[in-house]
Amino acid sequence: MSKFTKKKSNELPPVSTASLPDIVFMLLFFFMVVTVMRDTELKVEQNLPKANQIEKLKKDRSVFIFAGKPSIQYKKNFGDEGRIQIGDKFTDVSNIGLALTEARGKLNPELQSKVVVALKVDDDTNTGLVTDIKEKLRELNMVKIIYITTSGDPLEQ
Repeated sequence: MSKFTKKKSNELPPVSTASLPDIVFMLLFFFMVVTVMRDTELKVEQNLPKANQIEKLKKDRSVFIFAGKPSIQYKKNFGDEGRIQIGDKFTDVSNIGLALTEARGKLNPELQSKVVVALKVDDDTNTGLVTDIKEKLRELNMVKIIYITTSGDPLEQ
């Protein structure tokens, strides 16, 4: 008989948590770098028209104008008629110049002279509102206009 006996336990050794803070901070840093914060809160309905020939837009030199009926939470204050939204504010056609100047000021200084106006217009928006916007943009000499659409067949409903 041996003098020394080994105690055999069936327990697993404890998991080392020494590297856990490193992993947590790496994940935190990763999500902080890749997360994109939303610039504007959409206050109008956006059921965009479909197009089959689309290109990706460079957002660094564009100013967005949203047009459409107010969303459900804003219908009580603004009614059911089509409205214009630039940034986080509703605006009238007469105030588009001021709102676009403010939005253009947020762009990089070297890109402010090459600004492109991107129109995100709802399917059900009155064409007269779009025409008024385009006339006001023509008065402001902002003639580079892009229509934002979704991918799909335009003839399909």
